[in-house]
Amino acid sequence: MALLAPMATAQNQVNMSPGVTEIGADIFGLHMLIMWVCVVIGIAVFGVMFYSIYAHRKSKGHQASQFHESTKVEVAWTVVPFLILIAMAVPATSTLLEVYDNDEAELDILITGYQWKWKYEYLTDSGEPVSFFSNLATPQEEIYNTQTKGENYLLEVDEPLVIPVNTKVRFLITANDVIHSWWVPEIAVKRDAIPGFINEAWTRVHTEGLYRGQCTELCGAYHGFMPVEVHAVSRDEFDVWLAAKRGAAVVRSALATQTLSVDDLMAQGKGIYDRACLACHGAQGEGGVGNAIAGSQVVLGDLSGHFAAVAKGVSGTAMQAFGAQLDDVELAAVLTYQRNAFGNNTGDVVQPGDVTGMKNG
Repeated sequence: MALLAPMATAQNQVNMSPGVTEIGADIFGLHMLIMWVCVVIGIAVFGVMFYSIYAHRKSKGHQASQFHESTKVEVAWTVVPFLILIAMAVPATSTLLEVYDNDEAELDILITGYQWKWKYEYLTDSGEPVSFFSNLATPQEEIYNTQTKGENYLLEVDEPLVIPVNTKVRFLITANDVIHSWWVPEIAVKRDAIPGFINEAWTRVHTEGLYRGQCTELCGAYHGFMPVEVHAVSRDEFDVWLAAKRGAAVVRSALATQTLSVDDLMAQGKGIYDRACLACHGAQGEGGVGNAIAGSQVVLGDLSGHFAAVAKGVSGTAMQAFGAQLDDVELAAVLTYQRNAFGNNTGDVVQPGDVTGMKNG
């Protein structure tokens, strides 16, 4: 509950939050400095104006002064704002230089935005590469109001980003399809994810905890379904987590060469369908944003055509390519599930080796 307190406070406060990083505190300090400078200027300008209106009003017999082209006044209203802007620019420039100082990072993470999920790739010098997709974990029952909405409605994911504390982490941010924006306010990172470009950002979190964010660029129908979770953990815990991820990748690779049971494929396929397909194709395969899976001629037809639609997407529609998002085991599972669920009952069992063959063919 202690980890949720900052989020609850942030939802009810008017001002921005300093977050949990040094750069976040610097940005907050700069924001407050500039705000108070503006407040003082506003009070001074409106104070003089209101005093002049009140003290020199016509009802007291005052006559408007007649003057033209006062050099002193023109010099004053040019020089004074110039000096104020210079004074404001000094701390602003210092903070901006710090924000964009991405050098000497201890860990690099590539973040890629997809419709509508995030992919994280840990770019390490040694060991097997680690990459995974992070999807919305809020149940569809909450989204469609058949269950009470949870405390973290639309802010929870199945696979969070994990980073070590007291470590300078550099984020390389891009997108696969349309423009997204990766934003986690408490760690002071917000960068647009643009296809074909890589934007950089960095953070150094000193406090262990869970920090939430969202996509802040309107990226399509399910823009609101792209939350971000960052778990900051100790260095030892991070090393254990990274080793476990590498081990799971090795096991996954081994599964791709095996023949899996129908029950295993169906169970995995349902999980992948619920995570990646349900939002468009419906909980019962009835369709929605996408075509119906139940009774679909693509699903009931030739396996190669079904595979092509899932792996390569369908041009001109919302159907995106999942070939790079799912491994061979996951593709085999979701193909098997779609061909046997929702009354389709084709009896087809797709193995990872079949997927590999279709990819190579």
